Amino acid sequence: MTPEQNDLLCRVEGAAPMGRLMRQHWLPACMSEEVAEPDCTPLKVRLLGENMVVFRDSNGRVGALDELCPHRRASLAFGRNEECGLRCLYHGWKFDVDGNAMDMSSEPVDAALRTTMKARAYPVHEAGGFVWVWMGDPAQVTPFAPPNWAMAPAGKISIVKMHGACNWAQVLEGSIDSAHSSSLHSTNMPTATEVDGSTATETAWLRPSADKAPRLEVQKTPFGFRYVAIRTPIVDADKQDYVRMTLFVAPFTVHIPSTDRYHLSQMLVPIDDENTMFYWIAWHPEKGISQDAWRRFCGAEIGKDVEPVTFRKVRNAANNYMQDRAAMKAGDFTGIYGIPTQDMAMWESMGAIADRSEDRLGSSDKAIFTFRTQMYRAAQAVARGEPAIGTVEPRVPHAKLMSFEGMLPKGEDWRVLNVCDEERAIASGQP
Repeated sequence: MTPEQNDLLCRVEGAAPMGRLMRQHWLPACMSEEVAEPDCTPLKVRLLGENMVVFRDSNGRVGALDELCPHRRASLAFGRNEECGLRCLYHGWKFDVDGNAMDMSSEPVDAALRTTMKARAYPVHEAGGFVWVWMGDPAQVTPFAPPNWAMAPAGKISIVKMHGACNWAQVLEGSIDSAHSSSLHSTNMPTATEVDGSTATETAWLRPSADKAPRLEVQKTPFGFRYVAIRTPIVDADKQDYVRMTLFVAPFTVHIPSTDRYHLSQMLVPIDDENTMFYWIAWHPEKGISQDAWRRFCGAEIGKDVEPVTFRKVRNAANNYMQDRAAMKAGDFTGIYGIPTQDMAMWESMGAIADRSEDRLGSSDKAIFTFRTQMYRAAQAVARGEPAIGTVEPRVPHAKLMSFEGMLPKGEDWRVLNVCDEERAIASGQP
């Protein structure tokens, strides 16, 4: 990619086409647990280069307001969350979750300004453990389409959150790169002869293949694309393939192959041009993994591995991610604790915005190539005034999109796996 093409793919701030594309989708502002209690501390959030505050009022309603008070532009993040509104400390002006001025302490009671003053409020929806906001045209808010994990009970949804000090696109490319897991995460995903699929223990995911050079095949879809990494299994290699399917749901969601205990989804959400919020959701309608166990497994415990509120990493570039060379000599492949931090070390080492003009892609990078071309063209379309990818009919319900992981007899078509009726109808041209 040329530098100009790379900028179109990566940049989201201001009037950037990719940011305009993102604004035609609901975006996760934070986890619900971060604003769990009525009258909680307001939470400062940054998305697409814009700052807002998220809060839950006295009646339990969630609101998202522009961070700066419309009066004199002081931060509402310092405000008092009380009696169903957020009160600015500077002059006591108070706003409800819809941005309506409830009180303007410094103004006369009969001031005309009291009837017209509003703070900018973003439409909000709460689902699947997240607070979602609409940052696009408030006159064209699209109905919220729940993701697949929102179908599971709240107690069966566990979330890891971590700040990434680099652009969203290189983080997402890591999520759709199946080949790297056989090397970078080989200590956490070891080969095992006694399993026939990804098998989760307390400390690892066992795999039935030692193949580090998977064969990739890609299928474009209305929502983005799905692809499979086909590996040679240890057992019955002449009769079957080990298949791991990943779904890219434009513009920032990835459903990666499940384990035997839980499904796995990720959201790679642009904070601004050079920072990303990484969310990793482990979920299942019946089985699953507890919130504490999931964060411990990932090395993402709040207050231990990531800082409260900011979710910045304790293991980071400044301390070489606490890489342990002695552990590497003893058999640990990376010497870096936790799958997400191993990824972060690679992503952030590319720079704040990776220079893709220097890349030399191989056959294992088919999904990367597809993502770049698909999203680059999608940004071009938005720049021409066309709708964003994934927003035009016919659309596949996101709640029905699922990945796949397991053995497939040689010769069987992976493209029919986990395809919902709606997508099958679209592919066949049926109404």
